[in-house]
Amino acid sequence: MFTWFFKKELELKALRFSEIGIDLHSHLIPGIDDGAKDLETSIFLVKRLKDLGFTKIITTPHIMSDLYKNTPDIINAGLSVLKSELINQKIDIDIQAAAEYYVDYDFEQRIGDENFMTFGQKEILIEFSFLEAPRNMYDIIFKLQLEGYRVVLAHPARYRYFLIDDYNALIERGVLFQLNLLSLIGYYSKEVKLNAELLINHNLISYVGTDCHNKHHVQLYHKCETMKYWQQLVNSGRLLNNKL
Repeated sequence: MFTWFFKKELELKALRFSEIGIDLHSHLIPGIDDGAKDLETSIFLVKRLKDLGFTKIITTPHIMSDLYKNTPDIINAGLSVLKSELINQKIDIDIQAAAEYYVDYDFEQRIGDENFMTFGQKEILIEFSFLEAPRNMYDIIFKLQLEGYRVVLAHPARYRYFLIDDYNALIERGVLFQLNLLSLIGYYSKEVKLNAELLINHNLISYVGTDCHNKHHVQLYHKCETMKYWQQLVNSGRLLNNKL
């Protein structure tokens, strides 16, 4: 009896995602990457994110030279279809699009020749390989900054080859970090969860995002609402989501 009472006392009251308002990272445009497979799924995911308290979505399809060869035209056309259906179904939510750029040789060659899709104040969302960092990572970041971009690194906790000194080195070079919510509940792995907690404890997170891909993901986000580190992050006042 005492044990049950003690556990109940330790439970935190849910802190809803309306506290940040804006979901920065997701894959909701139908049929163009590994996210929503069709328009019906896209609408389902948007409705669930709205129910969770998000008031604005900046969806970010993959752009990868060897797998998802999306362009701004492809992404914007898909966004237009999605927005039209949201209007048809009277689902009132602000949805915009940027992109999640995979950093490889091809991406580096396009810097300076292409206007990348951005959000906020010319912020560009990039991701690295999960196996190893780009060899010339800092050079690529510097080139982007010379073009006026503010670099945001997607899901840094998932790059298991980074240590705290590596994270700090990126921060010192002006890189902002975007944490995936599901990292907080151990969805990717225990190691990724510990990395997420490390980043939060060191005040290195500027944005959070769902990185929503499918119906399974949207069934899990509510579990984050009572997590200590989600609440610590929101209460820190460091998140920039609601400024977008």
